[in-house]
Amino acid sequence: MTLASIVWDVDPVLVHLGSVSIRWYGLMWGLGFILAFEMVSRLFKKEGYPDEWADKLFIYCIVSTVLGARLGHCLFYEWDYYGAHPLEILKIWHGGLASHGGVFAIILALVWYSRKVTHKSVWWLFDRMIPAVAVVCMGIRFGNLMNSEIFGFPTTLPWGFEFVRSREWQELYNQNGVAQACHPTQIYEMLYCLAALIVSWVMYHKTRLAKKIGLITGVSLIIFFGSRFGLEFMKNPQVAEEASMTFNIGQWLSVPLILLGGYLIATSGKRKENL
Repeated sequence: MTLASIVWDVDPVLVHLGSVSIRWYGLMWGLGFILAFEMVSRLFKKEGYPDEWADKLFIYCIVSTVLGARLGHCLFYEWDYYGAHPLEILKIWHGGLASHGGVFAIILALVWYSRKVTHKSVWWLFDRMIPAVAVVCMGIRFGNLMNSEIFGFPTTLPWGFEFVRSREWQELYNQNGVAQACHPTQIYEMLYCLAALIVSWVMYHKTRLAKKIGLITGVSLIIFFGSRFGLEFMKNPQVAEEASMTFNIGQWLSVPLILLGGYLIATSGKRKENL
């Protein structure tokens, strides 16, 4: 251990109940969605919309996020393997979720939801959902931290982490008795999610900017994925192919969402609330 580092030796399993284990990662996914549902449900109720809107939205979000994140990982990161072993795609408990896949899927699902349920612009809906989305993302990144996964390159900064429970960290950064602390990029990602949460909440509740449909969503997309694009330069490759890439897969997938954010900001003054 170096002087300027933190030894991260946290059990990813919160509690063992016989043969069943409750892991931090799954708990944070579930807790994030529960908090998100409560936030959106209260907002809809405050604005006088039917209770069933939030109930249906919860189902759309759960199904699309999980399916999209799983398929995104399989398609974008490890298609050579999953294409040859398609039944492995169903084994979600083995791990492998990609946030970009979840985002693309939830946009498509909520376009359908908006047409069938609210009859309003999908960006009207996202403007109200962004703080809740940020809470879910924070929970997922906290789960990544508890799993000692998706961390960054070595650093000499005093908040560098030694992820001693990670096989990847042991193989790459704990050789010949020399331990190298790494960037806790999970925490960095939690911080930009917190920034998106605060900015979107203030824009919606403390200003009149919510009248510009899509503005809050556009600003938040740039916070989320502009930050993600930059942080990818600090992170270890998720698959071997990324080691030789100038921009990795996560960065390329962030580009259309950054551009979408810019488009939503530029056109927010022209967009109508209703379909």
